[in-house]
Amino acid sequence: MSKLDKSRFLIPNDSPVVLLKCQSAFNNLTNKEKLYAHYLSRADWCGSLICLLQTSPESPGIYLLLLRIFRRQSVEELRILATQSCLTDSEFQSFLIYSTAFLGNLGNYKSFGDTKFIPDLPQAKLEDFIKRTDAYKNDASGIQKLWDSVKDRLYSLSPREQTLGLREKGITTYFSFNCDISDAEIAQEFLTSKQLSAYNTRLFKYRENGDDVYEIRLASAKTNDEKHSLPVFGTYDFTTKDSKNVKVKVTRGDYGPLLQLVVDNLEQAKLHAANDTEAKMLDKYIESFSEGSVDAHKDASRFWIQNKGPIIELYIGFIESYRDPFGVRGEYEGFVAMVNKETTKRLSELVDRAEHFLPLLPWTSAYEKDKFQRPDFTSLDVLTFGSSGIPAGINIPNYDDIRQTEGFKNVSLGNVLSSVLKDSKITFLGEKDEELLRKLAAASFEVQVGLHELLGHGSGKLFQKDASGKYNFDTENVKNLETGQPITSWYEPGEEYTSKFRALSSSYEECRAECVGIFLCLSSEILRIFGHHGREADDIIYTNWLNMVRSGLMSLEFFSPDNQTWGQAHCQARFVILRVLLKAEENLVTVTRTTGSDGQPDILIKLDRSKINTVGKTAIGNFLKKLQLYKSTADFASGKEMFDRLSNVNDHEPPHFLSLRTIVLQRRQPRKIFVQCNTTLGENDVLLHEYEASAAGLIQSFVERFPDGKTDAYLEDLWRKDMKHFPDVATA
Repeated sequence: MSKLDKSRFLIPNDSPVVLLKCQSAFNNLTNKEKLYAHYLSRADWCGSLICLLQTSPESPGIYLLLLRIFRRQSVEELRILATQSCLTDSEFQSFLIYSTAFLGNLGNYKSFGDTKFIPDLPQAKLEDFIKRTDAYKNDASGIQKLWDSVKDRLYSLSPREQTLGLREKGITTYFSFNCDISDAEIAQEFLTSKQLSAYNTRLFKYRENGDDVYEIRLASAKTNDEKHSLPVFGTYDFTTKDSKNVKVKVTRGDYGPLLQLVVDNLEQAKLHAANDTEAKMLDKYIESFSEGSVDAHKDASRFWIQNKGPIIELYIGFIESYRDPFGVRGEYEGFVAMVNKETTKRLSELVDRAEHFLPLLPWTSAYEKDKFQRPDFTSLDVLTFGSSGIPAGINIPNYDDIRQTEGFKNVSLGNVLSSVLKDSKITFLGEKDEELLRKLAAASFEVQVGLHELLGHGSGKLFQKDASGKYNFDTENVKNLETGQPITSWYEPGEEYTSKFRALSSSYEECRAECVGIFLCLSSEILRIFGHHGREADDIIYTNWLNMVRSGLMSLEFFSPDNQTWGQAHCQARFVILRVLLKAEENLVTVTRTTGSDGQPDILIKLDRSKINTVGKTAIGNFLKKLQLYKSTADFASGKEMFDRLSNVNDHEPPHFLSLRTIVLQRRQPRKIFVQCNTTLGENDVLLHEYEASAAGLIQSFVERFPDGKTDAYLEDLWRKDMKHFPDVATA
């Protein structure tokens, strides 16, 4: 095992903090629309505390400790206190930036990379400082109890705790600590047999009356004791395909009090809905979060798809499965955003011509959906994004049965895009490439995100057999894209892409969507839609491909040599693309170890722009064809073999990526931390509150977002009840 580099687990004191500006878009709303947005935002934020319970056993306790400290004293008051105690200016800044990163990630693991981070000051000094705060003086026993509950895990970097994962590969709270991959497979087999989705579940394994019991707990405001409409709750004697007999309990009530707050605010939002479709959508969200029903959430998603061109967009629930080590359970997220009309006009034109562009993809029409369901594609300014991280674009819902036949929506988050790229330092490029990327990064990224979301995630067909034995494809005439032989595998009843490809599903699909983006950006027709012509269009292509190659190299930061895992789906995807382009040969891409201007080891990336439309297009086209083939035919084994091979990081062959990873780590840049606005009710209006782009600003936004102890009490109760399932790592 390599020597622990502790710097990997620290948040640099100079980490940039950026405000997600949305004042202009918010001011254009009517009072009714502002009220709708306000209550939706409150629902999102109340639910966002669930992310703490989904991240690590200590995250809820750390949150409670920090909020109680910051509610009592401002950052400036605490800074003065620090100077009077034993903390240096640098140590106090480390405490602040840790707190900021924790709140920004809603947990002590990075949302991008899934790596743990710890405070960069001695534990004893932090404890001494905490005991000097007004919060401690006001409630010494309460603060001491919180500190005692989290202090060891706050700093611990045992191998298992360094990253998120299952059993020996990391920390997860989607499963109790005694679960391993075989337990996850048993639970999934049971869920598939009942045609029950795992999206809103967690799995807890424990002994009861001498037997191992698997408790599949559904997220819902209502508990087991209350009347319910779902027939699945209860205890089952289940026999696995390997003839193992197990007891399975299906229960509900996970995150109950927090989801009740979500429901209460959605009820208020419904009073200000713009139309009947929005009201019906909210009714179904309310039913889903009340009862624990994924089917109701699917119905809400259907109404969401039907609600074309709204002024205010909302999506909320257990959505992305990136952080579930088994790849099927959704992390909570909820966003509220307002339409940016100018950018939306360009994206709408892309939608209008999507059916013209889909045939450009390197597979036959049989591998495309029977009918392309034209989605909304809007550019939005985020008002609220309540989750562990904020993406630049989204393609949802993730339910395959809806996406394949009823459609989806795409959103590009404009104020996120502009904030991510602002003032970013550019590494690993020559001077001219650096200058071009700085100039065109935003424009090329807009193109890539648009294609990635609409024609990446929005393309491709899954071959399926339903419960009656009927196939959704011509079994006699549809051929394997590689062999030319008939199709021999497909999705059986109850199987979905995520349940079939499991932990690989996110990285694999992100890779497919990224490949679609760089493949289709070669189309001059598409670039004209985004306003790029002639030489500028060529520069956009080059910049987009160059940025993808550079991102693939920088992704090495998120690979763990110790357990041979990737901590982030998009990063694994981009590294795989880099490997594909390097294997294209003819020096399309070169990655060379050099010495930087600072005298330290560096890396230089070069991309031959004259070969992008030939060598590059052929390489990505052939790879993309395989990605789609294996996904369409549910061929997990072939997809995994190919993806694992291309994901391998080693020094056996040039350019010796394992060694280059050390340089990438030495030159990595801190990720931006986002400050979000709040809304409050005034006498006759809804008020928008912006905050300064600083650690103090982000902390103040959380203090004002959760000003009292009501949510604290709910969160602490849920956390304390969960703790029996998460003993100390050393004794697990």
